[in-house]
Amino acid sequence: MHFALPPRKSSNPPLYARTSRSSSFRRQRLKLGAILAFATLVLVFFAIRLFSRSTDQIQIPVGSPEAVVVTLLDPGLSKEYVNQIKENRQDYADRHGYKTFFPSSADYDVAGAPESWALVPALRHAMTLHPHATYLLALSPHAMIMNPSLSLKSYIMDPQQLESLMLKDKPVVPPDSVIHTFSHLKGDKIDLVLTQDGEGLCQESFILRQGDWAKFFLDTWFDPLYRSYSFAKAEGHALEHVVQWHPTILTKLALIPQRTINSYSIEIPSRGGKDAMYQGNDFVVRAVGCEKDPNRHCDTELDPWYQQWKEDLKKGN
Repeated sequence: MHFALPPRKSSNPPLYARTSRSSSFRRQRLKLGAILAFATLVLVFFAIRLFSRSTDQIQIPVGSPEAVVVTLLDPGLSKEYVNQIKENRQDYADRHGYKTFFPSSADYDVAGAPESWALVPALRHAMTLHPHATYLLALSPHAMIMNPSLSLKSYIMDPQQLESLMLKDKPVVPPDSVIHTFSHLKGDKIDLVLTQDGEGLCQESFILRQGDWAKFFLDTWFDPLYRSYSFAKAEGHALEHVVQWHPTILTKLALIPQRTINSYSIEIPSRGGKDAMYQGNDFVVRAVGCEKDPNRHCDTELDPWYQQWKEDLKKGN
């Protein structure tokens, strides 16, 4: 009696044949390993790029100024007055290795907005001319530097010094703005240093740390929408708006005591009264509001301060 032999197994299994569980597990491990290796290479690549970029930023060309003093000039100012202002700024810059920049407000198109708006593109212009400067000091043409021995870094911008000056948890716009300065910020994180008086923020004397954030800040401030809006104090009220309602700007802001960089030559009760007036050895004195009052003359008001500054120079101060 013959029995049928069992069918012979094919040496070529069908395509749909199931693979062993161990083989599938090995492939998954290999795939995971390849993904992890690729991710590691990507991280190493970006780390190298990041650190190399930081090194490039530190390598500032020899001769680059640490700061630029920017004073926007009105074409209507007298030649003698302009020369006095330039002489004052240049003396200060020469003492500390800074540069000066004296653009005219007529150099910039503000699209029909008040001429004072030209300060913003003037600062952008200064950044283009001096891309490696660390600080910009924006200073009104109706101000005089009275204590030129004070450097911006040691007097204000050194992180520990700045932290000792910062007014924390203070209404950004006095007297009762609901938006306050942050209380946790550190000095090395600050890029914009402003003062305020009894009426609001003071953009006539402030310090800006140069960098990508500074460009963003100036571009935001100069937005055509703000320029076209009829703010009573033009760029001043626009500044108060962007500082209060843009957290990205507020997180980089420090308010410091007014007389640190913005002492007044006359007493104005609504703007701080006697507490805001210049006292001996203050850094700057400003004839606040002289350009807007037809009964006042900026050159006449500042001349005694110019003469006092010249006398101090003769004494070696």
